[in-house]
Formats: sequence, C-alpha cells, structure tokens
Amino acid sequence: MSERDAWATRLGFILAAVGSAVGLGNVWRFPWMTADNGGSAFLVVYLAIVFAVALPGLIGEFVVGRRGERNPVGTFARLGSSSWRPIGWIAVLTSLIVLTFYSVAGGWVLRYLFDSAGGDVLLQSVGLASTTAFGSPGAHFGAISVGPAALIAHLVFIGLTGAIVYFGVADGIERATKIMVPAIVLLLIGLAAWAFTLEGAAEGLAFYLAPDIDYLAANLIGVVEAAAGQALFTLSVGAGVMLTYASYLDEDRSLFVDGASIAVLNTAIGLLAGLVVFPIVFSFGSIEAGSGGPGVIFVSLAQAFSQLPAGRVIGAIFYLVLALAALSSAISIMEVLVAYLVDEHAIARERATVGITLLFAATGTVCALSSDVFALFADNLANLGLATGLLAFLLFAVWILRDEATDELRLGGGRVTDALATPWLALIATVLPVFLVFTILGGLPAALTTLGDLLGSVPGWGYLVGAIALVGLAHAVVFRTEIAAFAN
Repeated sequence: MSERDAWATRLGFILAAVGSAVGLGNVWRFPWMTADNGGSAFLVVYLAIVFAVALPGLIGEFVVGRRGERNPVGTFARLGSSSWRPIGWIAVLTSLIVLTFYSVAGGWVLRYLFDSAGGDVLLQSVGLASTTAFGSPGAHFGAISVGPAALIAHLVFIGLTGAIVYFGVADGIERATKIMVPAIVLLLIGLAAWAFTLEGAAEGLAFYLAPDIDYLAANLIGVVEAAAGQALFTLSVGAGVMLTYASYLDEDRSLFVDGASIAVLNTAIGLLAGLVVFPIVFSFGSIEAGSGGPGVIFVSLAQAFSQLPAGRVIGAIFYLVLALAALSSAISIMEVLVAYLVDEHAIARERATVGITLLFAATGTVCALSSDVFALFADNLANLGLATGLLAFLLFAVWILRDEATDELRLGGGRVTDALATPWLALIATVLPVFLVFTILGGLPAALTTLGDLLGSVPGWGYLVGAIALVGLAHAVVFRTEIAAFAN
C-alpha cells in the first residue's frame, strides 16, 4: 500500500478544513440560497442548524475518519466489515455529484475573473463573444453558463484543482490553503468595509439581517430544508471530505476544538460574504424574497459593478476571492476519490489524481452542456447525498463504534471534551437522525419530480447511452481489482 500523507501542522489542517467548508458554499451558494429563501428568514434558521446539527455531525465525521485512518470506503470496511462498505460508497458518490456541478460553477468564476480584467472586451473585439460581463450582465451569464464557453471554463478549473491535489496533502493542499484562506478573509473584509459606504447599503443589510418572521411562518418547511442542505454543504459534511481530512490527523489533536474552530470560522466568513453581496446588490437594485438562483452572484453583482467608476477593478477583486474559495473547496472534494485509489488499490497519488481529474472533466461536461442537469445536481442530488451520507456516518458511530466513538473524541481533548462526549453521542443517536431523515424525505419528492421532468425530455438514444453507462459502472465496481491491477 502506498504510504499515506499527513498534515504538517495543526494550522494547516484547520485552514484546509475551513477552505473546504468556505468554498463556493459560502461566497456563491450562501447568497443565492439566502436570496431564494427570504433573506433574513433563511439566515436565522441556517445559523441554528449549523451549530445544532452540522457541528455535531462534523465532529462525528472527524471521529470516524481519525479512527479509521482511511478513505470513506476503507474506513467503514476497517472499523466494521466489508458489508459496511456501501456507506463509504455513498460518500464517494456524493463527492462525485458535488464536484461535477461545482467545477462548472468554478469555471464561471474563472470566466468572470477573466472578464473583469478585460477578457470579455478582447474576445468580443475578435468575434469570439457577443456579450460582455458588465455591458449586458443577464445575457452574458446566459451565454457563458451553459454550452462551449462553460465547458472550456470547467476544464480549466478542474485542471487547476487536479494540479494542487497532485502534489499531496502537505505539499499541495496544505500549502495552497495557507495562502488562499487568509487571502479570502482579508479581501472580503476590505470589500465589506467598502460596501458599507454605498448608498442603499442599509436596505441590503436589513434584507440580510433583520428577521422576517412573516416569510418564515409562511414558508417554514421550505426554508428549513434549504437551510439544512446549505448547512451541510457549507461545512462539507456527508460527502466524506472531513472524514478523509481527519484520517490524516494525529491522536493529540482535539477533534472538538478543531471542529468548533472550523464551524465558527466558516460561519463568520459566510456572514462576511453576505455583508459584501447584499449591500452592493441593493445599492443598485434589489432582490425579492423567494427569487435569486445560481446566477444572482454573477448577474446582480455584475450589474452593480457596471455602474461603478472602478467597477472592473472591484469586480476583479471580488471574483478573485470567489476563485480562491472555489479552489480551496474543490481540492478537498477531489481528495476523497484520490485517497480511495491510494488507500484501497495502492495506486500512486500522481496517477490517481490524473485519472480522477479526467473523470471529473467528463462528468462535469454534462452539467456544463445542460442547465437542467446542473440544476438537478446542485439543487436536489447534492442536498440528498449530503444528508444521507451524514446520517449513515452518525448511525455507524452510534451502532458500531459506540464507546469507541467517545473514546476517540476524548483523545487530545481536555475536561470540556470529556464532559461533552456523552451528550454528543446521545445527540447524534437521537435528534440528528430524526432531523436528517426529515430533510431527506422532505427533499426527495422535489428531486424525483425534477428528475422525471428531465428524463421526459431525453431522446431515445439518451436512454441507450445511460444504459451503457450504468452497465459500464457496474462492471467497473465488480472488476475494480482487475482494473486497478491494469492501471498499475
């Protein structure tokens, strides 16, 4: 088996985990979900779920990961038996789903960073583009968010992600996030301070921070479901990311302290992103409760930047923040699949990374070429996968590890951790599973409806391609040992 990598420093692990949690989940998806779900109404529920559900779940994923010292599939086989491997495969599949659409959104960010620097004007001058980001924001996002332009940007983004993961945990992921996370925080603070000076910023802050009880009462179930999905997404729990990161930890680290630090830092950065986005958007327009969508961070902000004297400069700074956030999260998701190949099949990291990068280049292409598929992955499948994965992780900790789970949590901790270990186990055994089952059942009908609508528009040859793909995937699972031997 190939020698496993490890974190060089505790700070490196925390920043990498925060980078994974921050990502587009906070700077892109959080404003989008907030705008879609009533602004402040969503924020109140989201904060409650982060600390009552997502944080205990994050600690649970840490406990299982450090105990198993493997990727998700190997961890459950090692701690339980081979019959528990499917739980690991849920995590791997969820990671595949998330990065498949995430890399497309990351490509949008790179394209807007390029455009803010004048790339859109250059492409238009040579006849390669018909719109510009700040000249016609809505039309431009429509032109670059799906089709060949989205595909090219996606391939660039996934290539950059693979390049960082290629160099390993300490030399690749840790080094990169030690630069990216502080840069994200400093740039967001500067942008927030500037945004507060804009005329109309107060209206944006009110939409974002003043609780809208009426909207919450009228849309409680939908807001809770959206907030739960966002909380799990933004802390990267349920996809095996934090499990994999924890597998590289030593026993002298306090999982409770590290988990709490990550949750607080991640939430603070998410709130900071909102303090940037909503004052800017409301200074040059507004957002109606229940409206938004994945383009809100691009179309609305590009419209705002277009009305500023130094709009392209400010836009370039903002989209640089977004690009750093996107990469810091994408590398953590890719690491889940790379770690699986390294741990379970002794494939060299370099070769595994190249193979996984090519896999995501292919799967992301589907989302880049179809906005309906992108919406299915981003709105429905990701939320269901994260909730299902976390539910399985926690039930495994309760049913199989039992006392070992609290013993693992106590390692490297102090009196506070000792006092909280038993209540934490009771929480993940009772309240969290009920909440996660509610979330899964609440989101399943929408996912099935969306999938049915999507399949209804698929031509006959599409089903043939899908059948071939499923048969190929089944063979890949059955003959994975032979495939791994061939790869070596």
